[in-house]
Amino acid sequence: MAKWTPFLVAKCIVRLTWVLCNNLYCIPSYIIWLCCLLPLKFINPQFYWTIEGILFEWLLAMVSCWSWTAGYTVVEVGEDISSALSEEALVLVNHQSTGDVPILMASLSNKSIVCRTVMWIMDQIFIYTNFGAVAAWHRDFFILQGKETRHLQLGRLQDHLQRVYMSPELDRRWIILFPEGGFLRKRKKTSQIFGQKYGLPILEHVTLPRVGAMQTILNSTVNTEKNGILRNSTGPPPKSIKWIVDITIGYPEGKPLDLLTVMAGQRDACQTTLYYRLFPASEVPVDTENLAQWTYDRFAEKDQLLAEFYSTGYFPQAVSSDCTKKMMIKPKLVELSTVWVLSIHAFYILSTFVQWYVITSILF
Repeated sequence: MAKWTPFLVAKCIVRLTWVLCNNLYCIPSYIIWLCCLLPLKFINPQFYWTIEGILFEWLLAMVSCWSWTAGYTVVEVGEDISSALSEEALVLVNHQSTGDVPILMASLSNKSIVCRTVMWIMDQIFIYTNFGAVAAWHRDFFILQGKETRHLQLGRLQDHLQRVYMSPELDRRWIILFPEGGFLRKRKKTSQIFGQKYGLPILEHVTLPRVGAMQTILNSTVNTEKNGILRNSTGPPPKSIKWIVDITIGYPEGKPLDLLTVMAGQRDACQTTLYYRLFPASEVPVDTENLAQWTYDRFAEKDQLLAEFYSTGYFPQAVSSDCTKKMMIKPKLVELSTVWVLSIHAFYILSTFVQWYVITSILF
């Protein structure tokens, strides 16, 4: 943690002001453009959602810009996931803090087609944040945590997947899910007690995942027969999950960034590492017991990965003994183009002025 000095305080104030302004001229502009284009949604819905995807991608680049300008870089290592970039995939990510989301957004910023067509599954509380309106318009899914509403929420998720994810007009491909259902610091003790009670792994750097949402997602894909189970076999198959992308986020010294730090930049510059693994969805069991065991095994491996990362500063070169797995040749630094970022800022600032002029001209 950097020592507080007058310069650092001034820097944080400037950055927070900039982020506030960034939200004020980007988010309303995004919503107003899409409202203006609503007639296109009925004439050519696929083209409408293509435009929405581009605007959404640019907003994610804005968020990526916050961490990038603060010196919080992202490096990708592990297995090569290029074969899954343009196909349907379920992404499983360990969850440590509010900083996980902007870090993931930064990693998506150099994967254009993924960035435009991604669907986030996030906690209900996020709908009340600055980005909530954008996520709602993009048709992301907000889930309410808790045992009392679990079945209701999974039913809502299944309905959302049928209406949104399966829609050919929206063309959603990647689904990002945090299976732990909460931050590490909040769930660690409960997870360890649960593990001791039922003979499951006692994890230190991740928590035991919940499999309800994952099973709902896999069972909602169409016309797929696995492990002797035929799911939704009637009707033409629009799409199905083809890959499981497993991402392990490793923060330096195990000290996660939070959203306020990403915005204010009060912490010293650091590098966050993302370790990728890739599994064909056809190899993943769909029945509750075997799916739970498969997911527990993956998170136990995540725990081992992070243990080595925190002790050595590096993830191991390979986890699986499968020689068919294609590994990245070298760590890949996620970089943003200065010209591209400035162009996006210019677009949203100009859009704000134009929209403000038109609206005030009509009203006054």
